[in-house]
Formats: sequence, structure tokens, C-alpha cells
Amino acid sequence: MTTEISHTATDLFERMRATNPLVQCITNYVAMNYAANVLLAAGGAGASPAMVHTPEESGEFAAIAGALTVNIGTLSPSWVEGMIAAAKSANDAEKPWVLDPVAHFATGYRRNALAGLLKLNPTVIRGNASEIIALGGGQSAGQGVDSGDPVEQAEDAARSLASSQGCVVAVTGAVDFVTDGTRSVRIAGGSDLMPKITATGCSLTALVGAYLAIAPDQAFDATVAALGNFAVAGEIAAKTSNGPASFMTAFIDGLHNLDGATYAKNLRIDVQ
Repeated sequence: MTTEISHTATDLFERMRATNPLVQCITNYVAMNYAANVLLAAGGAGASPAMVHTPEESGEFAAIAGALTVNIGTLSPSWVEGMIAAAKSANDAEKPWVLDPVAHFATGYRRNALAGLLKLNPTVIRGNASEIIALGGGQSAGQGVDSGDPVEQAEDAARSLASSQGCVVAVTGAVDFVTDGTRSVRIAGGSDLMPKITATGCSLTALVGAYLAIAPDQAFDATVAALGNFAVAGEIAAKTSNGPASFMTAFIDGLHNLDGATYAKNLRIDVQ
């Protein structure tokens, strides 16, 4: 089973790099530039990021894009309106979309915004362990956008959330966890420098969107492939990095230069 999933992930990696998917990224101010550069680097032909978020055009654009990603990192009433319009349009156009519930437990405003988005049935939810634990109704140790819980403590909450929402849930951290409520895998790799660079997780959400765009009917496998892409590139980048700044450069280069053979060789997936 592990070999089969690894082969599927490698196939999706090569397809994504050959396809140039268009991804609408409604993300936060901090993440826009980095997330766009990650998508441009990760696609061999350059995955196309579009940071379209205003309610006047976000719904119309979501019907055009291959996939939509919604990150609630920096909220305002107009941004929430744009998120909802885009998610509704994506659903109407049968386009997949990813929800990143950044620090959703921090304020009542964030909780209410997230509740509205959850009703629109995201294809994938990607968050850190504290976000997923809290989303599942548990007590997390998260502080703002930072996770205070290890991934393994969020696995049961992730499975329950995936089953109740009918979606794929990805918990990212030192070792990532992906589940659709029935199937589950862990993905090792990456670097401990990744949390030292702002918007790393937000950028991963955008990359999940790129994979969903080329495989909308394979949400679980597409999510695994995207997280594997990040993990492999991060592990390779860490070997030549001296700190967060040099890692960031090496990581973008690593995403750009990664090929299918290297991806397959370094991908570490453990089926649960």
C-alpha cells in the first residue's frame, strides 16, 4: 500500500509540474509574496498563482481557476465576503477548494467566519495541530498562529473532522498527517527551519491547491503529493542552509529544481 501511494504521489508530482495549474489564493497579507513564489517555483512550467480576493471579482474568478485556497490569516469584513463568494462559486463550478483555518480559535470574529466557510464544504482542510484539535472541539495549546501541540495529538481529531465534514484533513508539523476519515498516512521530511519562516504553512496550503487543480477527483492523493513535495524539498534545502534566510532561498530553489526521480527517492510515506 505504501508503494502504491508513493507511485501515485510521484505521478501527481510530475503531472503538476507539466500542467501549469491556475490557483486562486485568498491568503493573508504576510503570505502573499512567499506563497506566489512557492507556486511559481514548484511548478516546472510555473504553477500560476492569482491573489484575487475582493468580493467584486473573487466569485467570478473562482469559476475560472483550477482550484481555490482560502486562508483566514488576516480577516476583514470585505475579505470574508470575498472568501464566501469564492467558495460558493467554486462549489457551483465543481472546483476543489482548500481551507486554512489560521488561529480560528483566537477571537469570536474568526470563529464566526470559519463557521460560515465550513458550511460551504471545503475539499481539504489544512492546519497545524492546535488548529485541528480546536476545530475538532478539543482543548489545544495553540498561541495565535503558532501550534503548541504535536501532530500525533491531533490525529484523532483529524479523523473525526474528516468524517464529519466529508473532506480530507491535513495536519502539518514535524511529521505531517493526512486523512480522509478512512485512509491515513504520515509524511516525514522537511526541516526544523521551516517554522522559522513566516508563511511556510500558508504557502503549503497554496501548493495543495495546485495539486487539487490537476487531480480534483483525487483529493486525498493530491494532498499527500503536495505535502510530500514540501517535505522532500525542505529536507534537501536544509543540507545547504545555515539559518532561516539561507534556507528560504535554498527551499525555493529546491522546489524549482526537484525532479520526479529525486522526489520518488526521497519521499517518505507511512500508511497508518
